[in-house]
Amino acid sequence: MTNQEWMELLGWGKEELDDLRFVGYSYLKQGQYDIAIAFFEALVILAPQNAYDLQTLGALYLQKGNNLAALNFIERALKVDPTHISTLLNRAKALFSLGYRRQALMQAQELAKHADVRVASQASALILAYSGSAA
Repeated sequence: MTNQEWMELLGWGKEELDDLRFVGYSYLKQGQYDIAIAFFEALVILAPQNAYDLQTLGALYLQKGNNLAALNFIERALKVDPTHISTLLNRAKALFSLGYRRQALMQAQELAKHADVRVASQASALILAYSGSAA
């Protein structure tokens, strides 16, 4: 079944998806990651091109240590929104965690040059944490 067929079958529209997203995010904020994952997995089926849902699901899987699933959803999110900084940082972290050091280092070094000091410092911290060298 396609996402549109599911939406029609459920009789849902944007408002219901927003409600589902709100509940999933509420569980995320409470640290109930497994429950939040279930909500965001449903959302990426129903709205597969929603960058926020893909980014959030990737971040949840990263939080749970499922780095391969995290990278999958992060890559999908970046196809929709290739400039989302938090997702790019999470991509670097997932790559480091999976042992793809060269790719991760390239990503993190690029982010370490970012104009936003918070982004740059987080990227530099990733570099230090995973490779032991400064940006």
